[in-house]
Amino acid sequence: MTDHKTTAQDAASLAKPAHKTIGFWGCWSLVVGIMIGSGIFMLPAVLAPYGLMGFSGWLVTAGGSILLALVLGRLAHRTTRTGGPIAFAHDAFGDLTGFLVAWGYWASYWISIPAVAIAFVGYLTVFIPGLSASPMAQMGCGLALIWGLGLISLHGIRDASIVQLLTTILKLVPIFVVIGVGFFTGDVANLPEINPSGGGFFPVLAATALLTMWAFAGLEAGTVPAGDVRDAARTVPRATVVGTITVALIYIAATAAVMLVVPAADLASSTSPFSDAARVLGSWGPGLIAIGAMVSTAGALNGIIFLSGQMPMALALDRLAPAALGRRNKGGAPQLSLLLSLGLGSVLLVANYSRGLVGAFTFLAMMSTVCLLLPLLVSAVAELRHSWRSARGWAIIALAAGAYAAFAVLGSGLEVLAWGGVLILAGLPAYWLGKPGREAGVP
Repeated sequence: MTDHKTTAQDAASLAKPAHKTIGFWGCWSLVVGIMIGSGIFMLPAVLAPYGLMGFSGWLVTAGGSILLALVLGRLAHRTTRTGGPIAFAHDAFGDLTGFLVAWGYWASYWISIPAVAIAFVGYLTVFIPGLSASPMAQMGCGLALIWGLGLISLHGIRDASIVQLLTTILKLVPIFVVIGVGFFTGDVANLPEINPSGGGFFPVLAATALLTMWAFAGLEAGTVPAGDVRDAARTVPRATVVGTITVALIYIAATAAVMLVVPAADLASSTSPFSDAARVLGSWGPGLIAIGAMVSTAGALNGIIFLSGQMPMALALDRLAPAALGRRNKGGAPQLSLLLSLGLGSVLLVANYSRGLVGAFTFLAMMSTVCLLLPLLVSAVAELRHSWRSARGWAIIALAAGAYAAFAVLGSGLEVLAWGGVLILAGLPAYWLGKPGREAGVP
C-alpha cells in the first residue's frame, strides 16, 4: 500500500527550487514587463475621440490597479509559495475554487502566447513588408519566436529572469524618448478638447476606463513565482505595488506626450501614434518605435512563457495536478509544464492563422481576457474574507479592489464572458477525474 504521507511530501519536494534566484528587480521586471506590451503603442489613438477625458480613464484604472496590487501584496505576505492568485484562491476557498481559478488563469497565459507572438510579427512586417502577404511565413516567424524564448525559460529560471529584466529596460527606452520629445518639443495647442465626444461624464468615464484597464493586465505577475523569490514575504508585495505604480506613471506620461506632439485630428485616425510622435526626430524616429514595440512584445512574451510553466507547477504543489508537472530540471525550470504550455500555444497559433493577423489576435485576446480578471476578483474576495473582522482598513481596500475587478469583468461584454465561462468550466471534468486520487492521498 502507498504511504500517503510520504507521497505527499515527495510531491511537494518535486516543486521545491534548489535555490531562490529572483530578487526585487527580477520580480519588478515581471510586473512591468508583462503589463507594458503592445497595448501602450496604440492606446493614445484609441483614447483620442474622448479628448482630455481620456485621462479620467487612466486615473480610474491606475487607482483600481494599485488597490488590487495592495491586496495581492498583502496576500503574498501570508502565502509565499508558487502560484500567486492560484494559491490565494486555494487557501481561502478550497480545492474546487483553487483548481478552477488555476485552470482558467493558466489557460489565459497559454492562449496569450500566440496572441503576443502575432503582435510581434505584425511589427516585424514594418521591416519585412513582404511578410504580410504570406500567412505561412508569419506563422513560421511566430513559432520561431515562441520556441526561441521557450528555450530560454527551459534553460533555467535565472536566465529567464535576466532576459526579462533586460527587455523591460530596453522597451522603456523608446517610450521615454517619446515622453522627452513630447514634453520638450510639444505644443499645448495640439491638445484636444476636454470631451469632444459629446457624451456624458459617467458614460465617457466608463468607456475610457474599459479601454485602459487591459493595459494593466499582468499586475499579479510578481506573485506567481513566489517560491523562487528571495525573501518573498517582503519582496513580492514591494515589487507588485512599485511595479504597478511605475506602469501607471509611464502610461499617463506617454499619453500626454503623444497628445502634445500629434494634433488631435491626426491622432484620432493614427494607426501608429508613437511613430507619428517620433517623426519630429527625423526619418529614423518611426523605425526606433517599431523596434521598441518588437522588444516590448518579445519581453512580454518572455514573461508570459515563464509564468505559463509556473501555474501547472503550482497545481502540482497543491496536489491538484499530476506530480510530474512539478518536476524541475537542473536549471530549476518546470520542464514538463513549460513544454505543455508551449505546445498548446503553438497549436493555437497554427489553428488560428487562417483568420489573418488581426482576426487571430482579436479572437485569442478575447478568449484570455476574463480568465485573467477572475483570479484578481477572487483574490480580492479572499482578502476581504480574511480581514473583515481583524483589519477593517484592509477590508475596505479589498472591497474597493473587488468592486473594480467586478466592474472590469462585467464591462468586458457578454461574448467575452461567455467564452471565458466556457473555458473555465471546461476544467471541471479534469477536476472530478482527479478527485479520487486526491482523497486517497495520491498526487
